[in-house]
Amino acid sequence: MTATATPVDEPEQLDPQDRPVSRMVRLARRLLPAAAAALSGVLLYVSFPPRTLWWLALPAFAILAWCLHGRSWKAALGLGYLFGLGFLLPLLIWTGVEVGPGPWLALVVIEAVYVALVGVGIAAVSKLPGRPLWAAALWIAGEAARARVPFGGFPWGKIAFGQADGVFLPLAAVGGTPVLGFAVVLCGFGLYETVRLGLETRRTRVVRRGAAAVALVGLVLPVAGALAARSLVSDKAEDGTATVAVIQGNVPRAGLDFNSQRRAVLDHHARETERLAAKVKAGKVAQPDFVLWPENSSDIDPFRNPDAYAVIDQAARAIGAPVSVGGVVEKNGKLYNEQILWDPVKGPGATYDKRQVQPFGEYLPMRSLLGAINENWTSMVRQDFSRGDKPGVFTMAGTRVGLATCYEAAFDWAVRDTVTHGARIISVPSNNATFDRSEMTYQQLAMSRVRAVEHSRTVTVPVTSGVSAVIMPDGRITQRTGMFVADSLVQKVPLRSSETPATRFGIAPEMMLVLIAAGGLGWAVTSAARGRQDRAGRNAAE
Repeated sequence: MTATATPVDEPEQLDPQDRPVSRMVRLARRLLPAAAAALSGVLLYVSFPPRTLWWLALPAFAILAWCLHGRSWKAALGLGYLFGLGFLLPLLIWTGVEVGPGPWLALVVIEAVYVALVGVGIAAVSKLPGRPLWAAALWIAGEAARARVPFGGFPWGKIAFGQADGVFLPLAAVGGTPVLGFAVVLCGFGLYETVRLGLETRRTRVVRRGAAAVALVGLVLPVAGALAARSLVSDKAEDGTATVAVIQGNVPRAGLDFNSQRRAVLDHHARETERLAAKVKAGKVAQPDFVLWPENSSDIDPFRNPDAYAVIDQAARAIGAPVSVGGVVEKNGKLYNEQILWDPVKGPGATYDKRQVQPFGEYLPMRSLLGAINENWTSMVRQDFSRGDKPGVFTMAGTRVGLATCYEAAFDWAVRDTVTHGARIISVPSNNATFDRSEMTYQQLAMSRVRAVEHSRTVTVPVTSGVSAVIMPDGRITQRTGMFVADSLVQKVPLRSSETPATRFGIAPEMMLVLIAAGGLGWAVTSAARGRQDRAGRNAAE
């Protein structure tokens, strides 16, 4: 018999023209998560003011969850960093309006590291049961760290600050910005988990009831909690009302040297106050009980310059009400960003020195090192501002007014302790003039709206050049000015003394979420180590 050779299938030969196509497909698959991470960060930015697209935060976090699900720590670090860049680069562009792109890019590069590290944590817990809970808690833990280090922290870009127009806002009264932010992130991760399990069930025809329940809870519970928390939000007066006046004097745009500019700003605010006094005398508006000027409305120290003292005193006498004046004051050789309570009869009295001063804006960390690198950097902040050490609460015409100066509005503690020290209304005097018409003023206005709901207090926002506003305790803006116009707002507002759960609990909700994040991360690390040991044991047995 003759043996017949069995034909052997030869490997399929690729058409040389197909090879570049397959390479492009593989490359596209590798780049897709990176592009999705960066674009979802941009989507999160778009959810922030001045836009009212708060709900875009949910798909932004859902896409981030998809990007990080099951990733190695190295991949998660890179994807998290891209998400941070996509979010923070456009959000913080205003930081370079006056000083150029260098500080803006440096700030974003550093802040995005926090997001990258959170991304590593989210990838680690993505293999655990209940992953939306652990992931959302990790995000808030990252925000907590970013709000504290370095240089006292930089809380700008907290998820809560993008939710002033959203359905989740009442949760600020439950546990402040950490609980509000946690709910938004949990809902976003719950959305991803719900979609993922739905597609898996469709493919396998197997329903994992426990996982599906957790996903739905993550999606539905934040919304249900927000609806239930609406009972905590009220704009009703508990301690009567007060008629408040907010002054926006505006700033000169060009053509003056530094000292002349400072004097012009003071004159603008005095003139607008006197214009308001004339309206009151004519019966066009109500007589205010007290008047609120912005931060830096008198950059000339009125205690050292009699002409500045006289201008402020004349304005206070004209309006016939106490005025809170934002001044730059030198005491014992130290510079302070100070609010001065100016009585129309007695003159200056109580003061509040800003406690959370802005690094690289009001003081320069590592001054000698930066000066050695570039002398121009140190010239931008010639003298460091010193910090105050006491909460700011003025008694103005019998009303306790809490003060959180500009940058301080971003810090939970700096607003809360004005309320725990008796404030019935909160004022956030600010100076946004150096940021031109950027989104900064709208982002800060949204913070004040969140603070109003968080502590159930009327919040006023007197700003040098806009947008100044009056915000009700339920977060509604009832009056606002335009930008770069001289204007005044007068309104009767409710005074409230009750404390929300957020006010009473203080830092406790945030610390609880940090502990949850640590627990989830610890579980993930332990599970990964146990898995490695099991694999090593099986390999040894084989």
